[in-house]
Amino acid sequence: MAAYRAGYLSEDRRILEKALRSGELLGLATTNALELGVDVSGLDAVLIAGWPGTRASLWQQAGRAGRAGQDALAVLIARDDPLDTYLVHHPEALFGRPVEAIVLDPDNPYVLGPHLCAAAAEIPLTDDDLPLFGPTAEGLAADLVEQGMLRRRPAGYFWTRRERATDLADIRGSGGAPVQVVESSTGRLLGTVDEPSAHATVHTGAVYLHQGETFLVELLDLEAGVALVSSAEPEYSTFARDVTDISVLSTLRSHDLGTARLNFGEVEVTRQVVSYLKRRLQSGEMLGDEPLDLPPRTLRTRAVWWTLPASQVAPLAEEGIDLGGAAHAAEHASIGLLPLFATCDRWDIGGVSTELHADTGLLTVFVYDGHEGGAGFAERGYARATDWLTATREAIASCECERGCPSCIQSPKCGNGNEPLDKAGAIRLLDTLLTTPPPPASAPTAAPAPAPSAAPAPRSTSGSVSPSAPSSTPDPSDSTPPPH
Repeated sequence: MAAYRAGYLSEDRRILEKALRSGELLGLATTNALELGVDVSGLDAVLIAGWPGTRASLWQQAGRAGRAGQDALAVLIARDDPLDTYLVHHPEALFGRPVEAIVLDPDNPYVLGPHLCAAAAEIPLTDDDLPLFGPTAEGLAADLVEQGMLRRRPAGYFWTRRERATDLADIRGSGGAPVQVVESSTGRLLGTVDEPSAHATVHTGAVYLHQGETFLVELLDLEAGVALVSSAEPEYSTFARDVTDISVLSTLRSHDLGTARLNFGEVEVTRQVVSYLKRRLQSGEMLGDEPLDLPPRTLRTRAVWWTLPASQVAPLAEEGIDLGGAAHAAEHASIGLLPLFATCDRWDIGGVSTELHADTGLLTVFVYDGHEGGAGFAERGYARATDWLTATREAIASCECERGCPSCIQSPKCGNGNEPLDKAGAIRLLDTLLTTPPPPASAPTAAPAPAPSAAPAPRSTSGSVSPSAPSSTPDPSDSTPPPH
């Protein structure tokens, strides 16, 4: 048996692939790095540990077995996760359904900019070419000229740098140069970790696993892009803790959702790893919380968020509901369920919840894209909000635990150690959110005077007046009708 992941050196991965094909290896424990780009055939079985995030990934992973035409077995083992819990109770959401529609934002400047540079490096871009890249390409090309990335000439836009323009685009979307993991005693390069994950996985003091061996991180040098590690056998594991702040930059669309207000727009997320927990391997006992001094990371992205007015929140507080814990629990569960409606997994998105947010002045729950500029996941959540939040409420309510567990409201990546959380409060909060308020009753009005005629108008015998139907005026800030 062996392990396999994307951060291994390419020669190590090729050796493992060859050994698997030849039968020298009986099995491989792998991340989704084996999902695409690797031609593996002849496997007898695939065990999928937890929902992989999308139906497309599920069938791609299951298809690693049986490709030589023989019988094969694929088993999905549900884990403690809100979406896994939902799928166990609703298998119809998995079987007999087509793979998901791809979610992407082709106008994202952090994606489109490098593509324009790469295109210009291959052959000069002309004004006639720019519409092929979308309506924002012309303005973005002008910005790239100001930044010195492109040069404008009568023949078109030219790439100006000596380095390859294709290096600007990372197909793995990691957002920066990878951090090299180096054994300090020998100088041996063990592998790499993508830069955004380095703060949480290879910080100083972290326990790092590599192909079955355990290492302790001696030093993380972010400027050099190196994490120095040494072989060790600690009796504990480590978990990074972080704090996250979010601010609203602009609201692009919004509409009423039940008693709440649903919004979609641009946000700035500031996240900082501040410490790490040490837990005993056998018992999970807390051994300590060690502080870290790491710089904050800022992400400009897009988010969907909902707010509840004080008139709806006050009765919940009077019932004794922990509003912060209820919002936190609803946030976790909604992050876990969004992959059911958007082509992502929970590691592609993040969330922030607060009893009183500085920008909204209300109880607010945010779910944001974890990619610079946004990737379209939050926008899909905005479009499918009613279905998404209804499934979230159902997943929490159907879980058999009493106070909350990883199958409903606890998150494996919570920077606050899953505190505070209020399961019952989350259900009440979502019930309030999803309840459509009754239309306001119109005051009775006097019967209109009859039109002049030769004969007097007949009198009503009932003496009652039917209230007029409430008018429905679309929100001018929203070009998309509210989902039903």
